[in-house]
Amino acid sequence: MAVTATRVELDGQYRALREEAGFLTRDRAIMLIKGPDAAEYLQGQLTNDMEALEPERGCYAALLDRKGHLSSDMRVLRLQNSELWLDLEPDALEGVLKHLRTYSIGREVEIEEVTEQWAVISLIGPRSSELSGFEGLGPEHAQRSRQWEGTDVLGVATDTGVDLIVKGEDRQAISAALAAAGAVEVSDEAAEIVRVESGRPRFGLDMSADHMPAEAGIVERAINFEKGCYIGQEPVARLHYRGKPNWTLRGLRLSGPASPGEPLHLGEKAVGTVGTTSLSPAHGAIALAIVRREAAVGEKLTVGDGPTTAEVVELPFA
Repeated sequence: MAVTATRVELDGQYRALREEAGFLTRDRAIMLIKGPDAAEYLQGQLTNDMEALEPERGCYAALLDRKGHLSSDMRVLRLQNSELWLDLEPDALEGVLKHLRTYSIGREVEIEEVTEQWAVISLIGPRSSELSGFEGLGPEHAQRSRQWEGTDVLGVATDTGVDLIVKGEDRQAISAALAAAGAVEVSDEAAEIVRVESGRPRFGLDMSADHMPAEAGIVERAINFEKGCYIGQEPVARLHYRGKPNWTLRGLRLSGPASPGEPLHLGEKAVGTVGTTSLSPAHGAIALAIVRREAAVGEKLTVGDGPTTAEVVELPFA
């Protein structure tokens, strides 16, 4: 795993991510869903259209509780062999695994947790496809397999580049191949700057079980309103067609240092807390936050008890 970088190193890594390509190993929990009922089963559990996925395609989705609040978000890939791959934040794994296994009783579905068997290496930047040999891969979540120096690699298109999925024992070999091709190994901190600039929230940092998809700003990517029923569908649809969530994902331009979890106030009123913070070479001190509707774009918020203020802005930053 990439280590925390100094400021000088971080600026160089950021330039690589924005101008060339940089890579890091992701910390993701992974499940494989197999069996003749796999897609039909997930169709009634997750927010996006599982049955519409063709092999070598995928989508972003969420698992909700019955009140429409997030239990987890995840990437779903329909592999070439029609098995379904789910990867998600490690802290959400236990709850998702328990849920899916509990509700699969009586179905021809096998749910296997395979985190230790696989590695996900993210290649980020405009030269990602070129340096990895996955030119022309797209749209997001599209997949293609190839051999790279004797190693089987699954390339998956992302919003910022390509994810390379390999067996765990092949991670170092592919990392070395990426470095030899000209990609720069980067830190988590550098990759987080790009994510925050892109305005994509992360479960456990920017959104949580307290939030509905509309409040977290993920409806367009995660929700299919044409598919059949799934857990939490009714409150999600009701909020969507009413069209006025009380909370909204926004960007913050910070006047100084701030920490995740610090309260945000508009005048005397509490309107949210700071999510992920980053010191962007292009945009300065920025953050994500889910804030109340009153904290509209252009409003100035106070952060915690200190002198730092936050201007509410539209996303993405970049």
